[in-house]
Amino acid sequence: MGHRVVVCYGEPTDPAAFDEYYQQTHIPIAKQIPGLSEIVWGKCSSLDGSQPPYYAVAHMRFPTAEALQTALASEEMRRAGKDVANFATGGVTMFTQDER
Repeated sequence: MGHRVVVCYGEPTDPAAFDEYYQQTHIPIAKQIPGLSEIVWGKCSSLDGSQPPYYAVAHMRFPTAEALQTALASEEMRRAGKDVANFATGGVTMFTQDER
């Protein structure tokens, strides 16, 4: 199935600035991470119309546990991680997940 890094972004102070920076700057940085097979993201909405807990969620997929571990130890991942502070004004939650 694969493995992924999931990044959940809280509501930013300036959503338009978040969107522009994320698409124009952060995604190109993240695409340099070794072993990354896919990156997808989207804005969140709740089923009942209430405020969702996250503004957006990104999924970075890796084909194997080994590829994920290599990516997590890479300079490119460190660079992407450091860049989060430049736009994620609403906070961020990150975790890994093995897909089943």
